[in-house]
Amino acid sequence: MNKTNTNPNEPIDNLAIGKIIEVDGTHIIAELNPNLFELSCIHAGEAYPIGQFGSMVKVHFGRRIIYALVGRLRMKSEFQAERGMITNASTDERVIEADLFGEGEWLYNSSNKRELEFERGVSSFPLPMQNLYLTPKQELRLIFGNKKDDVIQIGYHVGTGKSPCYANINELLGKHTAVLGSTGSGKSGTVAAIIHSILEKGSIDKYTKWKPRIIILDPHGEYGNAFKNHKILSSDDDSLLLPYWLLNLQETCSLLIGKTEYVATSQTNIVKKALILAREEGARIIGLDPKKINVDSPIPYKISTVQAKIEEDKPEQASKQDSHNSILRKLEIYKDDARYKFMMNEWSGEKDDPFPELIKLLIADDYQPRIIDLSGVPNEVAGIISSVIGRTLFSFKVWQNQKERESDPLLLVCEEAHRYVPNRGEAQYEAAQEAIRRIAKEGRKYGLGLLLVSQRPSEVEATVLSQCNSWIVHRITNDADREHVRLILPDSMSGMTKMLSGLRKQEAIFVGQATMIPSRIMIRNLNTNQLPKSNDIDFNTGWQNEIMPIGKISEVVNRWRYQQK
Repeated sequence: MNKTNTNPNEPIDNLAIGKIIEVDGTHIIAELNPNLFELSCIHAGEAYPIGQFGSMVKVHFGRRIIYALVGRLRMKSEFQAERGMITNASTDERVIEADLFGEGEWLYNSSNKRELEFERGVSSFPLPMQNLYLTPKQELRLIFGNKKDDVIQIGYHVGTGKSPCYANINELLGKHTAVLGSTGSGKSGTVAAIIHSILEKGSIDKYTKWKPRIIILDPHGEYGNAFKNHKILSSDDDSLLLPYWLLNLQETCSLLIGKTEYVATSQTNIVKKALILAREEGARIIGLDPKKINVDSPIPYKISTVQAKIEEDKPEQASKQDSHNSILRKLEIYKDDARYKFMMNEWSGEKDDPFPELIKLLIADDYQPRIIDLSGVPNEVAGIISSVIGRTLFSFKVWQNQKERESDPLLLVCEEAHRYVPNRGEAQYEAAQEAIRRIAKEGRKYGLGLLLVSQRPSEVEATVLSQCNSWIVHRITNDADREHVRLILPDSMSGMTKMLSGLRKQEAIFVGQATMIPSRIMIRNLNTNQLPKSNDIDFNTGWQNEIMPIGKISEVVNRWRYQQK
């Protein structure tokens, strides 16, 4: 074929790089042309690298074009030795391995101009000895740069002349996404880029009524720096209010009985009996029918009522009161500890129902995103608090009708997910595991999306991670984490994990339903005031200051003693 041919359905000679020698399902192996002495070629004044990991190649199959992503480039002798074939180590023949992922065809549109109609998935398979071609950058931009109303731009595709990387917002948020990567690889910046792109959609004329509902679980207090029109809920300034009566029976038992005694049926029964009686009394105060509630109903009650009910339930013999006394002591400890003020303040007992205002505090006003700063929350209740937030949001969505759900979708961002949904069965995290797991499994049906973020994928609850349908994976240097990521990715894409240890900061592999095709991307740049605040300490700068004087040390000691930042 003449390389000046303008029919894009026909191949371009000088972009041919080899011939296919093996087809195994969607996996193909091609032998590179022996005259390719340099791993690059020139077309239309632009250089095209050959064999770059994650780059796109294609096979022409009649009018159809089959696309594949490069996963490996190696010597043919190595490939032959692996197959037990006779090798000739003195030759410099090379083979390229790639995975088929989509098809396309150039068709005439209504303006009588050709446009590429691309679709994911493969219905036709190439044959051995067919030519393999590089994909022109103009064609790459058409495949990648499909901007529609239901997308946001989160970065650009590497190696395509900076063609924009768009994510389908419904697939990205509604069907859950995981952002994974080692410390310092750019995960928090990616989360910020996604949220900024969501918020910026409101500046488009047709989206003047754009009102996202985003809740961020922020364990390190980093995200307040990244957004202008946000609201921070923090235990440090008493803006975070998650009262004890929001806890269900399981969470209350986890708090009062502890993980070593969690299975103690007698203590669980004591708590259950007191809790239902206290909730019934609270229901009467706010005008609800106590006969229609259960032990897990979010009904306010007074701690003093629970204490009184437990006292009344004590056996007469002092030797049999240990279980009751243990629970009462725990209650007093939490009430007296200033660190738990955000959850242990006694309900006033007024007739006005406080629950709707608490829901509004979490989700319902124009200040977005909602940042729940958990940095001041004691570690022993971090799992319980995460559970309460996740379960409250999920239950609110469940009890909405379909029309309400459709007009009120929510996104929950779970930073450092391995802290709250760990891949181990400690009772300290059991409540949080169950809440986040249920959102992962069922949230999409109710309009509650999940964005999981973790630096240790292998330590995240496997059931939760496997429910994500899209993944943005940054640099991962730990072998166990890379293997874990390989196992959760679709089979045809698992080979892309080989490049994870070599990714630059902000660079990632974007895989799943939210992207048109799996690809290597660079996350969009943000200004410093749009990024989460890094808590990394600069030793080089810090050690150029004077030693802390006694007065400053006293201030720190007082904050420590009063548990107030």
